[in-house]
Amino acid sequence: MPSPHGFTYEAHTNGTVRISHHGRPVTTLNGPRAAQFLAEAEAETETSDPQLVMARWTGNYKRGNERTARNHPRNRR
Repeated sequence: MPSPHGFTYEAHTNGTVRISHHGRPVTTLNGPRAAQFLAEAEAETETSDPQLVMARWTGNYKRGNERTARNHPRNRR
């Protein structure tokens, strides 16, 4: 599965984190959720890709039903 791309995040001094996708704001995290996200996004592990972490936190990642949706009569052309 290809890795998502286009996600960025900005950590602000007041403790909030804003996650954007291709320049458009997707979500804003505050308090402990922002701290947890930053810890996970900045972790230097072999399996942690910051793009995947941001996609997971925003809910914008493949769910496994793309083939089913593509074959639906409404989506056929």
